[in-house]
Formats: sequence, structure tokens, C-alpha cells
Amino acid sequence: MRRYSRRAALRLLGCGVAAPAIAPVVASSVARAQAGYPNRPINLIVGFAAGGGTDIIARLVAAELSKELGQQIVVENRAGASGTIAAGVVARAEPDGYTMMMGHVSSNAMVPAVMASVPYDPATAFTPIMTIGTVAQVLTVPANSPARSVADFIRLLKERPGKLSYASSGIGTQQHLAAEMFKQATGTDMAHVPYRGSGQAVNDLITGNVDVNFDTMPTVLPHLRSGALRGLGVTTAKRAPIMPDLPTIAESGVPGFDVDTWYMVMGPKGLPAEIVTTWSAGLAKLLNAPAFKKRLEDLATDVGGGTPADAQALLARDIRKWADLVKTAGIRG
Repeated sequence: MRRYSRRAALRLLGCGVAAPAIAPVVASSVARAQAGYPNRPINLIVGFAAGGGTDIIARLVAAELSKELGQQIVVENRAGASGTIAAGVVARAEPDGYTMMMGHVSSNAMVPAVMASVPYDPATAFTPIMTIGTVAQVLTVPANSPARSVADFIRLLKERPGKLSYASSGIGTQQHLAAEMFKQATGTDMAHVPYRGSGQAVNDLITGNVDVNFDTMPTVLPHLRSGALRGLGVTTAKRAPIMPDLPTIAESGVPGFDVDTWYMVMGPKGLPAEIVTTWSAGLAKLLNAPAFKKRLEDLATDVGGGTPADAQALLARDIRKWADLVKTAGIRG
């Protein structure tokens, strides 16, 4: 059998002479690369600054899944533009499984409904793999706030229209939309102060630089327990099991109020099936491990799971949901 050098083979491939002979070699090398996945560290991109709920959940997942995959998973914070900078990085990345993202309802479903343009199509730019969990947000005020209930806070807003301020992780994020929905539902007004992530927003809330925040339970729970902050109500339809005495906003005089937040592992569009399977199997094992489940539950997170198809369906549903809500409510950036 005649043998070709690699250069000669590539020349023949370019002119079509040896395509049938060379193509299987190329395909098999790709298959071997995928079969050996992962063989170097993986970046898990987070769209918000360290210290927020997304960062907390991402670091828990990265630490444990690194053991399962046999390679280090490095959390990389790319804060800014309400999480769209990070999402854009992942959308443009090679679909080789080495650049992944802790997706979030804000950057992947809410922000595209509010911003005039984002650097990706939220419906098609990513490969959803698995929902890690869902959390409630908490209407939270500083410990020295005169408001001790949702009704108290509404009364303060009506006494001082437009004078109080609320923090968020950026335009179009879950904090922003929850606050805007609250304003519309209660006929009140307050000023929006966007941050690059929840960490600094919570710090400014504790010191009284802002008056209120609608942030995720994992972010504010330590401060609620320490007494640095006071929770007035949760944004979901049901109370959070970890704080059963904290009422929902809906039962506190704002009927129908219901906002939750999810975290979802995803990669770029076109992620090979073998890599999706590797991540899906690893995450499923993790989310079924009693010790890990308890760690999530201790952060007031409803543990996720399911298939990549389930994750895709959730993403598609919430893209539609928030686009419709933003349009109907007239929410602006």
C-alpha cells in the first residue's frame, strides 16, 4: 500500500483525490479527542462578581465536579453588562467543552428581553445541559430600616415616592425585574441602582447606601441569619422551607407576585453529544449525592436535575415568559 507524508496527504485532500481515505483519519482523531475528554482544566464562566448567588453555586459545583471529571474546573468571573459579557464569551467559544458557563435566568432569559441588543441569541447560542437548582428571591432591607413587613415597606414607598432606592446586579437581571414588577403591582416608585454583581450590592444594602434589594436566598441568607439584614418576604408563590416564618410577597398583600431564579450549566452551541453526556452524567451523580443535595438545600436551593432536553425546554419557556412580561409591563432598561 502506498504511503503519503502528512503534507502530501493534505495536498491530495485539498484537491479531492484522497478525500475518502483521509476523512476517516480526521474523524477518528476528533473522536479520540472527545473520548479523552477532559484532558486539561475547564473554565466555568460566571457572569457576575464573586460573592453573589451564581458565584456561590458555581464554586460548589466546580469543586465537586472536578473530582468526578478528573480535571480542575476553574470558576472565572466575567462581571459586567448584566451577565451578557460572560454569556457572549461562551457563545463565541469553541464547542470543545473547555469553556462552559453557569447560566442564569437573568443573562439567559431576562436581560435579552430588556436590552436593545445582546451579543448572542439566547435561544440558539448555547447548549443547555442541566438545571442545578431554583431559588427564591427575598425582599430585603437593612437591619435599621423602619420597615418590618411588606406592608410597612409599601407604606414607606408611598410616603416618599421616588426617594428610596433598590439595588440590582444590572439592567434586566432578576433583581431589576422583580423590583419593577413590585413597583407596578403596588403603584409605587423607587430609584434603580445597578451593580456589577450581588456582592457589592449587598454590602451597600447593609451599610444603608441603598434601601432595598430583591436578591437570591443564597446571597442574603448569611446576612439574614446574622441580623445584618432583614427579610420582609420571598418572591415565590410558596414560602422557602429553610425560612418558613418568612411570608411570601403574594400573601403579604401583593397577590399573584411570583418570581424565581434558576442556575443552569450550559456550553456553546454545537457542543458534541459525547461532551454533553459526560457533563450530564457527572452533574446527575452530583445532584443525587445526599451530601451535595444538603449543601444546596442549606442555601435554600431547590435541587434541579433532569435531562438536557428538560433544560432546553425551561430555557425556551422562560425566554418567552420574560419577553411577554417585559412587553406587557413596559419595563425599560
